[in-house]
Amino acid sequence: MEGVMALMRPMPVSPKQGVTSPRTSVRRSTPCISTDFSKRNGCLIRAQQLDSTEASTTVPPPVSDSKDNALQLKEWEVGKLQEKVAASQGITIRRRPPTGPPQHYVGPFEFRIQSEGNTPRNILEEIIWHKDVELAQWKERKPLVSLKKALDVAPPTRDFIGALRAAQQRTGLPGLIAEVKKASPSRGVLREDFNPVEIAKAYEKGGAACLSVLTDEKFFQGSYENLAAIRDAGIKCPLLCKEFIVEAWQLFYARTKGADAVLLIASVLTDLDIKYMTKICKILGLAALVEVHTEREMDRVLGIEGIQLVGINNRDLETFTVDISNTRNLLDARRTKIIREKGIIVVGESGLFTPADIAYVQDAGVEAVLVGESLIKQPDPAEGIAKLFGKDISI
Repeated sequence: MEGVMALMRPMPVSPKQGVTSPRTSVRRSTPCISTDFSKRNGCLIRAQQLDSTEASTTVPPPVSDSKDNALQLKEWEVGKLQEKVAASQGITIRRRPPTGPPQHYVGPFEFRIQSEGNTPRNILEEIIWHKDVELAQWKERKPLVSLKKALDVAPPTRDFIGALRAAQQRTGLPGLIAEVKKASPSRGVLREDFNPVEIAKAYEKGGAACLSVLTDEKFFQGSYENLAAIRDAGIKCPLLCKEFIVEAWQLFYARTKGADAVLLIASVLTDLDIKYMTKICKILGLAALVEVHTEREMDRVLGIEGIQLVGINNRDLETFTVDISNTRNLLDARRTKIIREKGIIVVGESGLFTPADIAYVQDAGVEAVLVGESLIKQPDPAEGIAKLFGKDISI
């Protein structure tokens, strides 16, 4: 584990790397953070009401001689550098609100305002902002040192990639990653009688090669307890932890809960993030499914060494609209050549409901598919798999 802990040590960042030092003079107050669309109008500032132009301006925390504020300034500088790197790679999702809570109390009144700085611009950004707050609480309860101890008794990982390849060779069809998912932000509750272990058993009976388990609680009504319960129930299918991962801590936590693979989303993570996390995954024995949904993201990921699984999401993660032709668009001749040379498995994701949909993405070059909604809604998920593929693929 020494290699893992070495990777986890923070890397020094110089403020000279394209970051302008924060001003020592700042306005008296800034908007507070709201990470919920439904409550964004309740964002409070304890100050005079700001006009919309001023409210959207990003400013550092106030400067003082205290160590706490010095640390805040350094974090602000690092964050601004990360934003510049992300922007240079076409990443539009902000990892956290650029404006923070008010630093001063001015006057006896509280004003409710909404500005670009404290309002998520789309559902994915809302999820990521909430995840940042959630992670701070989790890490306080379960520091990394405790996760390291839990790894000593965690079950061994299974071969996620090998299971997909074996299923494809056995059936002549894309290997199936069947998703255990109760709800989604776009569709609401997908299955009222949701029993994750029974659903997982049905998927395995129906011929699934691997399972994907949603662990996000707020937006998908999932949990890490579901992941652990499925693993403890003796399910043989390797398990993908379907989570919005923004920090390496989540990789360790997923591993302690029985995950064999994790999801990394290119529209949220920079190239350096992906390289760093895939190295930790390798040390932990986890497979990494790196998800893309644009041509630029695909080219970024194909340029990173060591990638073995690439998922093409036909759902736009910012608007949640679905178009399965996205798979074919991203798998042109040039990219397909790179994929074959590197031995990468491409996974088709979202919008797959019929045998014709499966044939379409398979013809485009997909070797595995990740399917949730069209299976989870079936009275018998095992029979749903046979309907999806047009034949029985169970062993």
